[in-house]
Amino acid sequence: MLNIVKRRTVDLLVQQFWKEGYLTIRRRYGTYLPEPDRIGSFEVDVIAKQWKNYAIGLTLTADDFKNSRLIEKLTFLSTRQTKYSNKRVQLFVGVTTDYLERAKSIVKLLSPEAKRNTKIVQIEDRDMSRLKVSNIGQKVLFS
Repeated sequence: MLNIVKRRTVDLLVQQFWKEGYLTIRRRYGTYLPEPDRIGSFEVDVIAKQWKNYAIGLTLTADDFKNSRLIEKLTFLSTRQTKYSNKRVQLFVGVTTDYLERAKSIVKLLSPEAKRNTKIVQIEDRDMSRLKVSNIGQKVLFS
């Protein structure tokens, strides 16, 4: 079950990359693209490219927020540069609505350089969000 949830969050993060104009090069839990290599000692979920600019995608779950090395992981990944041109690599951190505020507070603890390269992206599964409690008791107009 956890694998399905993690796969769905990576899919939603890839959609956010597409909205920003990035082309996905590597992704975790994909069918056709290869899985990304470890960066340092950390696993990432997506590697993307927009012209000559690269980006790293990472999804955070409840277990990640309990990990004591989360700030170290975010700092390390957000300060990466390309190998030859030394361009900064943007870090996209995908979090669900439940953990959005917690992620923002953690990013505030990072260095100014790491903050500039980190972008928090809210990933939400629209299938679940459409079903609201207020809509359950209403009459169906069309069937």
